[in-house]
Amino acid sequence: MANEISVREALDLPGAKIIDVRSEAEFTEATIPGAFNIPLLNDTERAQVGKLYKEKGSIEARELGFQLVFPKLSELVRQFGELSLQGPLVVFCWRGGLRSKSVCALMEETGIPVYRLVGGYKAYRRYLNDYLSHPLKHRAVVIHGLTGVGKTDVIQELRSLALPAVDLEGLANNRGSVFGQIGMNVQPSQKMFDGLLVQELAFWEDAGYIIVECESRRIGRIILPETLVESMRNGIKILAYSPIEIRIERIKRIYSFENELGLVENKEELKEAIKSLERRIGKQRIAEFCEMVDKGQLNNVVEHLLINYYDPLYKYPSEPSKQYDLSVDTGDICTAVKKIKDFLNQNFPVRS
Repeated sequence: MANEISVREALDLPGAKIIDVRSEAEFTEATIPGAFNIPLLNDTERAQVGKLYKEKGSIEARELGFQLVFPKLSELVRQFGELSLQGPLVVFCWRGGLRSKSVCALMEETGIPVYRLVGGYKAYRRYLNDYLSHPLKHRAVVIHGLTGVGKTDVIQELRSLALPAVDLEGLANNRGSVFGQIGMNVQPSQKMFDGLLVQELAFWEDAGYIIVECESRRIGRIILPETLVESMRNGIKILAYSPIEIRIERIKRIYSFENELGLVENKEELKEAIKSLERRIGKQRIAEFCEMVDKGQLNNVVEHLLINYYDPLYKYPSEPSKQYDLSVDTGDICTAVKKIKDFLNQNFPVRS
């Protein structure tokens, strides 16, 4: 019988290759970050077995399951065998039941060592919920600033320097505004986001702090856990600011509004997002902005939205402020990041 392993042990297992043997739809909805999907039954087959179970019972359902799986056995062994050369294998299904037990039994028979995750994905969800229900072990360093000052650029540059920066909008695949989904992939499910977030938080525990961009409780349709929101609320505050001209150019680049040839991209998505602001800025202004987008007059649109909508909405200073622990001009990201890094080194000495 395969060795049994807990969620924490599996996540800490060096070089582990975690294999999700659930169906494609289950895997797509949410899985353990980094897991491989080698389904024992595909979506259609799983539905067939489930239907038979309800109509005739477990014996008939198991017989059908075996008939469906039998032709795949040699391919399953091949895939598992290839992955086993890269590291120890950990197998899981929904509750650590028949699917994972069957696969593990097969691999043991063929001489491929595997671990079975006790409790399956359901146990992993309990681990996530438990982690996020307790106060975080990190102090939050929160970067505030008006739209377009380059907060995400700062986060990504700090991360490239191996500092504990977490790109929440990147994890959520949304930039947190009515324009937030333009040029982005589909948002993950809440369950998948929770897994990605905990993976980041657990990785940076030893640092003692995390650097994040100031966010509301919701990023698109993703909701941040209250423990993270509380940590951000009480965290160290850094203000990022830069001239309006630089902010305009950043907005156009970040949202892919304009390509290298100066031509407007994502035009229809942009206009739809603008239309969603009708209640706040009025029908006439919406019509004017959409016409400007069609004519490629993006600077006027972006500048007006920044000055008359987003800046009054967020109310951040556009210059250094004593209300913050540090203020940095992000006109040049590299210079700003160096200043932030020096500040962090003073406040969070490297642990031995």
